[in-house]
Amino acid sequence: MIRATGLTKDFGSRRAIENLTFEAKQGEVVGFLGPNGAGKTTTMRILTGYMPPTYGTAQVAGFDVISESLEVRRRVGYLPETVPLYPEMTVYEYLKFMADLRHLPNGDDMVDAALDLVQMEKRADGYISNLSKGMRQRVGLAQALLHRPEVLILDEPTIGLDPAQVVEFRNTVRDVGKERTVLLSTHILSEAQQLCDRVLIINKGCIVAEDTPENLQSRLVGAEQVVLRVKGEADDLLPIIAKIDGVQNAKLQPNGTLEFQFAPGADIRPAVARATIKAGYDLLEFHPVGLSLEEIFLQLTQDNARKER
Repeated sequence: MIRATGLTKDFGSRRAIENLTFEAKQGEVVGFLGPNGAGKTTTMRILTGYMPPTYGTAQVAGFDVISESLEVRRRVGYLPETVPLYPEMTVYEYLKFMADLRHLPNGDDMVDAALDLVQMEKRADGYISNLSKGMRQRVGLAQALLHRPEVLILDEPTIGLDPAQVVEFRNTVRDVGKERTVLLSTHILSEAQQLCDRVLIINKGCIVAEDTPENLQSRLVGAEQVVLRVKGEADDLLPIIAKIDGVQNAKLQPNGTLEFQFAPGADIRPAVARATIKAGYDLLEFHPVGLSLEEIFLQLTQDNARKER
C-alpha cells in the first residue's frame, strides 16, 4: 500500500513535483506515466527513502517515509532505471550478497525463490558481465524481490530491452502484482495500457489524470468512434453513411475503412448496418474504437498547457 499526500519537492528554485496526492493498493499495478523530466523518478526516490520531500507526507506499507524510513526500506523492493550490479560476481553470488546485507534468514532459500520467480535458475552460476540487458534487468528484479517486499517500485524497467524481453518482463510483473503493490514508472504509453490496472498521468510535476485506461478513454472521448470496413471500394458508401441522422465526421481512411462518430447514448450502428447492406455492400468489419493512451496523454497535457497560459 502506498499513500502520498501533497508531495512536493524543490531543488533550489526549481520545483520538480508539486502537491502529488495518490495511492496504490495491494494487488494493484499502478502506472506512473509521463514524459522524461515530469517528476516520476523524484517521486519514486521519495517513496523509497532515498530523499525527503520538501513538503507533504507519504506512507509505504503503513510506515512514514521520513520518520520510519528504515521500516519502509525493509518493505520496499526498488528497481531503479540503472540497475546497480557487480559484473565480476555471478548471479547467485550477487543475490546472496544482497541477502546478507539485508540480514535475511535462510538467505540461500530466499535467493533460490527469487531466481525461480524471475526464471533465472539456469543462469545462477553465470557472471553478470556476460548477461544481456534483459537478463540483467531480471537480476535487478530478483534483487528487488529477494526479501519478499510488500511494495515493489520499478523505474522505467523495460528501457533497452528487445520486444521478446519486454513481453517476458511484463509477464513477470503481472504475476508479482497479484499479491503486492506495484508502482511502475514509464513514458512508454502502450506499456502502461497493457500492464497497469490504473494509471497516474503526470506532467510538469503535477498529476493531470488518474483512472483506469478504460475509464480515461470513456471520460475524454466526446463521441463514440466507429470503424466500418466493407468488401471492395467504399467511396460511394461514404455519402450514404454521412447522410444518416446522428452520424458525425464520416471520413474514408487511406486503408479503405470508413470512420465516423456518434454521440454517446444515441447508438446509430443498426441504421448504418442496414444502409450498408441495402446499398449492396458486404459488411466485413464494424466495431467501436476508443482513444489510445497516446491520444489521452496528448489531450491532457495540451489542455494543461493551455490552462497555464
